[in-house]
Amino acid sequence: MSFRLIHKIFFFGILVFIISCNQQKENYSAEEIEANSAELNRYFEEEFQKDVAESPMMQTRLGQKTNYGKWDDFSHLKYVEERNMAKRRLEYLKKIDASSLNRETRLSYELYLQKQKNQLEDYNYRFYNYPVNQMHGYHAELPAFLINMHRIDSISDAEAYISRLEGFPEVMEDVIGNLKIREQNGIVPPKFVFDRVLESSRNLIKAKPFVKSSENSALLEDFKLKINELKITGDLKRDLVAKAETALIKKVKPAYEALILFLENQQKRANSDAGAWKFPKGEEFYAYALKTNTTTNLSANEIHEIGLNEVARIHAEMEKIKEEVGFKGTLQDFFAFMREDEQFYYANDSLGRQKYLKEATAIINTMKGDLDKLFKTTPNAALVVKLVEPFREKSAGKAFYQQPAKDGSRPGTYYANLYDMAAMPTYQMEALAYHEGIPGHHMQIAIAQELEDVPQFRKFSFYTAYVEGWGLYSELLPKEIGYYRDPYSDFGRLAMELWRSCRLVVDTGIHAKKWTREEGIAYYKENTPNAESDCIKMVERHIVMPGQATAYKIGMNKILELREHAKEQLGEDFDIREFHDVILLNGALPLNILTEKVNAWISKNNL
Repeated sequence: MSFRLIHKIFFFGILVFIISCNQQKENYSAEEIEANSAELNRYFEEEFQKDVAESPMMQTRLGQKTNYGKWDDFSHLKYVEERNMAKRRLEYLKKIDASSLNRETRLSYELYLQKQKNQLEDYNYRFYNYPVNQMHGYHAELPAFLINMHRIDSISDAEAYISRLEGFPEVMEDVIGNLKIREQNGIVPPKFVFDRVLESSRNLIKAKPFVKSSENSALLEDFKLKINELKITGDLKRDLVAKAETALIKKVKPAYEALILFLENQQKRANSDAGAWKFPKGEEFYAYALKTNTTTNLSANEIHEIGLNEVARIHAEMEKIKEEVGFKGTLQDFFAFMREDEQFYYANDSLGRQKYLKEATAIINTMKGDLDKLFKTTPNAALVVKLVEPFREKSAGKAFYQQPAKDGSRPGTYYANLYDMAAMPTYQMEALAYHEGIPGHHMQIAIAQELEDVPQFRKFSFYTAYVEGWGLYSELLPKEIGYYRDPYSDFGRLAMELWRSCRLVVDTGIHAKKWTREEGIAYYKENTPNAESDCIKMVERHIVMPGQATAYKIGMNKILELREHAKEQLGEDFDIREFHDVILLNGALPLNILTEKVNAWISKNNL
């Protein structure tokens, strides 16, 4: 036998050995599948608990009081830790044969695998955001966290609150360090952001104990209210309040003063360029932002065109309502009427705000009574309606939802921003309550947290297109069972959908087509009935959160598309309640996997 033939046989044998080692086993017994699935689910739980252990703030959100006096690590080194963790997890997942898992665990595997891949890709753009901005900056979120998340049920809880106050300087030092790194990389917010953030930051240290005042600051007021609920002596209460005041004066105030000084200096170096196109590799970043927010491969141009088409469609539907109510004039005239007529607004005072909260709560409670018509599964967690706190109301969005504690110690919360009652018309009240409350975010997020047969990481996953798509879909859903009886209220529903459609146009306009802030505001004013203050806030939101606002309409369209497909395929066998179970009982999903789940349900019911 020749050397060349021996050489070929040897390497052929090596190749066969390698292939046989890498081949997946085709058939697994039921016992093997369940054992492998149980082992992987144990791994998911262990890794979730590791993530929780790294985040004192997550522990608090979950209702746990471990590390109760600490903050998360906000340093830039945390990004490296997260990347390394993702690499380690990917190495583990590569060893898993997905065909050896049961169907539910295979879905968890796919989601966890994608999550780690996204974490690695996120690392490339880790500095492509504004950690301090008017929408969700640390300057406002940390006080809001203490006020809304940190319960005080004991003296030790109060001491933990004080400990967190004492931790503000280190947190702000890390935040400022991150801002400096971003500036070195060419990532600086536009000028307008500084005005909003500086105002909110100064508001935090305006009243007592920071200055002589008859009013307490937001944090001191919160601490006192919580302390007064404790069944302890007056002396102990006074001692705790004194310690909190000392921490506020000696720790919180200097921390905010340092942030304010840095921002005042950086503002001098900022310009008015609004879009992500101004970043290094800005075009690539924005494409990634659209991909992660919509969980699709739609381009900026495609999303822009979808938006233009939806705006035209909704305008046509609004014309019909204009005719129904007998309004004479153009659609723009009707917009002005809806924007300006006093019948659509409550008074811009405390009585008007209380009336709004009462009515929003009544809308949600009425909807609760009809949930059985639409859902088989409903959440156990309670829901409350609250005002956005004064210290952040001027810059915060008009409404948002805060999830409940998993252990039931804190309800879900629909926050209504009533700073400017002219931006909260009564004709939009129904749609807003359905979106943020029931059947919107509260249904979806609370149900996800209460799922029993999925790993913990899936209960807290957040895919914007799914979560916000469900919220927008939930605005339409009540109409299909007879709600929005008032045509003006139905106009409000359309106005909300129109708003989300305009977002597709303006977000892509600013970040891909180099629209200015002023051009974005003008588009909203020309095409929607919303108050000018609404238009300004929304454009400023687009600017600091590239791509995020496109997810709502893309997600809603996908859910409606899947529902129509299911109706066509199942005919009389289609059950809206079962369809909603398919959508909701897997936790948040990317749209492609949501499509797979619905198609599998259709196939199963077509047998």
